Amino acid sequence: MPISDADAARFLTQASMGVTDADISSVESQGYKGWIQNQMGLSATGTAQSFQAAAKAALLAASPTAFFNGTATSNNYVFQQAVTAPDQLRQRVQLALSEIFVTSYQSGHQDGVGMGAYWDILGRDAFGNFRTLMEDVTLSPQMGHYLTYLGNLKENTATGQVPDENYARELMQLMTIGLWQLNQDGTQKLDGSGNPIATYTHADIAGLAKVFTGISYYSPSPTNSTFYGAGKDPTAEYAPMIYYNQYHSISEKDFLGTTIPATTTANAAADVKTALDAIFNHPNVGPFIGRQLIQRLVTSNPSPAYVSRVAAVFNNNGSGVRGDLAAVITAILTDSEARTAPATSDATSGKLREPLVRMTNLMRSFGATSQTGLWTIGDTSASTSLYQGALDSPSVFNFWRPGYVPPNGKMGAAQLTVPEFQVVNEVSVATYINTMTSVINSGAGAVQTGTSTRDIQVPFTTEIPLSTTAPQLVARINKLLFYGNMSAGLQQILTDNINSVAIPGGTATAAQITAAQTNRVRVAISIAVASPEYLTQR
Repeated sequence: MPISDADAARFLTQASMGVTDADISSVESQGYKGWIQNQMGLSATGTAQSFQAAAKAALLAASPTAFFNGTATSNNYVFQQAVTAPDQLRQRVQLALSEIFVTSYQSGHQDGVGMGAYWDILGRDAFGNFRTLMEDVTLSPQMGHYLTYLGNLKENTATGQVPDENYARELMQLMTIGLWQLNQDGTQKLDGSGNPIATYTHADIAGLAKVFTGISYYSPSPTNSTFYGAGKDPTAEYAPMIYYNQYHSISEKDFLGTTIPATTTANAAADVKTALDAIFNHPNVGPFIGRQLIQRLVTSNPSPAYVSRVAAVFNNNGSGVRGDLAAVITAILTDSEARTAPATSDATSGKLREPLVRMTNLMRSFGATSQTGLWTIGDTSASTSLYQGALDSPSVFNFWRPGYVPPNGKMGAAQLTVPEFQVVNEVSVATYINTMTSVINSGAGAVQTGTSTRDIQVPFTTEIPLSTTAPQLVARINKLLFYGNMSAGLQQILTDNINSVAIPGGTATAAQITAAQTNRVRVAISIAVASPEYLTQR
């Protein structure tokens, strides 16, 4: 059966950072699986280092004495890639992974160039093997900073020192297996008394923490001093960390039913491999990670059967390979629960669009451009903006927990998980609308020197000529932002507001006519992106 514009746009709403006419045509001509395979064959677009270098050069050209550390440009890099890069599926999965393998500027210890490189790790591994992703994240100095195991020292009974446990705990709790033992369908295993069974104890955390000792900054000539950060190599904030065996624990390490025996010769690399292998092969990983990726891409409340099907692919991609993320993402997006549009009366399907994706969808669909090429959007996680920015969550628990159930409402009463609702409040609703309206009307990013124009502009090139006939403009917005699913009521609201802006006739100049047409477009799209129908991805 041919894929319709509406079906293609709905698929792209799940699989990309924004719907365009070209993307719709590609899905229709290639089919869902063909489009996915083509996307997975595309190389990652650009690198954080090259983007940061361009930003630094531009800054220094404007002010030769300017100071640059890259922090201000990592979110700009994310937006540049999300809006302009052809590897759209990678961009969407990259964002999803960043909300599981969380590291954040909010710690106050992160490096801007390094954080951009961390974003690139997630993109590079988005369609690789989950085991590779685990190791690359473990050796990232930005994760080392964030979860405080960079420079982690082995235990010392004389001084009472014990290894830092942060990463050992969060790697299990948030990034791989979770707190409770799971069935393949994601439901909790229960003991004989009907209680959930913990996946690990504090003893497991303590044993695993010993594994992550003796890991610190890359250096071509490692010494005790470079372990502590002295004489840092220029690449040390983004090059994979290295092992310093002199600081690695040699005592017995027990965790998750695995024992690494005590030894007289430290081998940090071997111990980390053993630990990551043990966690990777834990039966929880498939359902735990599979459910979260479904939540990020398709629906907040996947059925146990959906989770089970995805977990089965994680366990075996059909060729005996465990952890194949390309196969997992394909299974998620082509599953019947993803591709069958829910009935209007089905209140359990779909998800709240996350704020950052609402913004990139607007920019990508309507052709946003950056005058500088640097996409100087700045911080979008602030309470005055979107309440979400890439790699800038308030804690290791991300902006929202995957199991969040809003209290005191119908969703809470029905025990429906709606993660993104954790950042919904009176302030965030108002600032979101204000932010989007500002972008639509005035653009985003830094005001360009000598002008009143912002760097990022949304031109609405295709939409402005359509605005003379309200139904045509409404149909266009419906196609790109609502995958043809806009209600008749909302269509009428948009039509009425479009028609309320008069297009001058008579002696009006071309500029006056264009201004009125542009205003029609801006009014209609501002209402559209503030509507509950847009905020809800179905």
